[in-house]
Amino acid sequence: MEAEARRPLQGMVLLGRVHGAFGVRGELKLESFTEPANAILRYQPWILRDAQGRERELAGARGRLTAKGIVATFPEVVDRDAAEALRGSEIWVARSALPPPKPGEYYWVDLEGLRVVNVQGVDFGRVSHLFSTGANDVLVAEGERERMIPFLQPDYIVSIDFDDGVVTVDWDAEF
Repeated sequence: MEAEARRPLQGMVLLGRVHGAFGVRGELKLESFTEPANAILRYQPWILRDAQGRERELAGARGRLTAKGIVATFPEVVDRDAAEALRGSEIWVARSALPPPKPGEYYWVDLEGLRVVNVQGVDFGRVSHLFSTGANDVLVAEGERERMIPFLQPDYIVSIDFDDGVVTVDWDAEF
């Protein structure tokens, strides 16, 4: 199952991914979704989830920012084979470990569970999750059926009201 297609972990935020080994001493190349990239190291413990969906907790990761991204060491990963075995693993952290978002900002996980209605008032269900396609982000609303709505503000995502728990979208109910 492809990483982007898997469901997010409840109450967790995807912070990055292991790209593979770096050298022969067990160091790993990480892709970080944080800004700045090395901020990923501040938020631990991590939950590592591999391509088969197996999860394990990891604390004590250390790393450095290089011209090609983050190079990290994990406890108990001491050689290239052990590092390569983690290739593709996702790095998740508890939402509670992250700083509060700035005014007008939010984490994707904060949208999960909100009701989704279109501008005509048609109820599309609730936000299941969001994912990135590379070209744009996508909000997945699950109700009587699943709808994938490009997360483009204000084109399709008209408003997000956390007080009322509603995401209003400009999306045809028949689409």
